[in-house]
Amino acid sequence: MSNLRKTVVSVFKFHGFTLKEDACKFLTEQLDPFKDNESEIDDWLNKIIEVLQNKSLEVACVRKEDIESVLNDCAKSLVDCVESVVSVINAFEIPRFYFSIERKKFMPVTSGKEIKLFDSAYRKSFLYRERYTILLHRTSRHEVFAPAAMGLSGNRGTKKGSLHTVEYFLSSSKRIDSCVCLGLLAKFQENQFFLEDPTGILKLDISEAKYQAGLYTENCFVLVEGFYEDSVFHVNSIGLPPAETSKSSYTHFNNVNVFGGPSPVSLKTSSKLLKYEKDNPDDMIVFISDVWLDDRKVMDKLWALFRGYSEVPPVAFVLMGNFLSSQYRNFQSQTLKSKFKALADELVAFPELINKSKFIFVPGPVDCGAVNILPRPPLPEWVTEEFRKVIPSAVFTTNPCRIQYCTKEIVVIREDIVTKMCRNTINFPTAGNIHDHFGKTIVCQAHLAPLPLNVCPMYWSYDTALRLFPLPDLVVTGDKFAPFTTQFMECQIINPGSFARCDFSFKVYVPAQQQVEDSQIPDE
Repeated sequence: MSNLRKTVVSVFKFHGFTLKEDACKFLTEQLDPFKDNESEIDDWLNKIIEVLQNKSLEVACVRKEDIESVLNDCAKSLVDCVESVVSVINAFEIPRFYFSIERKKFMPVTSGKEIKLFDSAYRKSFLYRERYTILLHRTSRHEVFAPAAMGLSGNRGTKKGSLHTVEYFLSSSKRIDSCVCLGLLAKFQENQFFLEDPTGILKLDISEAKYQAGLYTENCFVLVEGFYEDSVFHVNSIGLPPAETSKSSYTHFNNVNVFGGPSPVSLKTSSKLLKYEKDNPDDMIVFISDVWLDDRKVMDKLWALFRGYSEVPPVAFVLMGNFLSSQYRNFQSQTLKSKFKALADELVAFPELINKSKFIFVPGPVDCGAVNILPRPPLPEWVTEEFRKVIPSAVFTTNPCRIQYCTKEIVVIREDIVTKMCRNTINFPTAGNIHDHFGKTIVCQAHLAPLPLNVCPMYWSYDTALRLFPLPDLVVTGDKFAPFTTQFMECQIINPGSFARCDFSFKVYVPAQQQVEDSQIPDE
């Protein structure tokens, strides 16, 4: 075993790792059955090193617990991945990451501190600090700002000027020309805007400002360009923080799975799933919003849709609320339960759909079971239990939720975000399509709902569930706004529209071809 031990130690040392004594002994014991097969040992050691590198350990000293975790991950990777072709990820189970200033990359949060639904006021300020950190380091990597050193403070040179923190201006008593600052757009006084970052608060004069494309609301992050004089930043131009593609972002995560789900590594790199995706080019996912189970005409159109797909079942039907046309006051839960039972009884007529398609239900803003605060938990189990007995493939998930199909990452939210952003924008665009402005805004903000908390309430501790970093392949916003499809930075943003209000329209996504098809159930 001494030669095997030397081999293990030398391989780890070659890759920059050191093994603790108990870890070395444990790993040597695990590899001892292969001691007569050098190639097998080399394969295992290379696999272990690869997984360790993806885990982004805080220190290079490997413990026994780390080896045990790696061996479990290696064992999981040997399981046939077809079982994970479609995964639905709960908003409350999305991984958490923080930016490590020392290592200049994002690291998983490993502290065992319990996350509370109603946390202390510190979490409210912390969520904005985390958003700012993401946007600051993404902005720093942009080609305009990249020449300067990256960090949480200080100045960064640009071709047009300099990117500064608020603190830089507050410490100056002279005029500063041609400068740029990134911060939170806030309104602490009536008719007066301020720019805030972790270093301070800066008074803005936006009377002469020109707005770049996007929807600008309070509590969104902006890049302001202009000059500073007499304790006021005079803004010439307001823009959104620059965005980056998913591929660029993932290079700062070492292939760790930041999207969520059972896999320890990002499934975007899975050759098995990529092959499965290419071998099934016609697989599709159907998105429908405002499925009113108590509306006879809506249900008739829904049966027509199911009949149409019964011969070519899609991978999944994503049905979004609201699931009732009105709230029924004290009888809402009981009414919804009976309507889901009726839906299950009708679906029995389509055995192919039940056997081959997943039915994913995302609650709407006024559905029963919880107040309208994001992320919203699934519909109550007692409301859906009879439906789940008949349709075992049904998944009742949170709002928002995430769906992983092979190598494609999909984020779904049922909220009138477009409508709310249009109502609360400080400068309504006069040119271009609103959906293009909206798509660019949420991509640049790296967040599903960059709105004031009084407009779009959310649990402070679970702001991570609404982030769009790295960018997914598809964002689905179930909004009562007219149906649309747009794209920005290789991320598609779609709104299927209200099935009940928009002439029974819905969207169909074909992952292998990265295509979105506009669909509708016509009147007979």
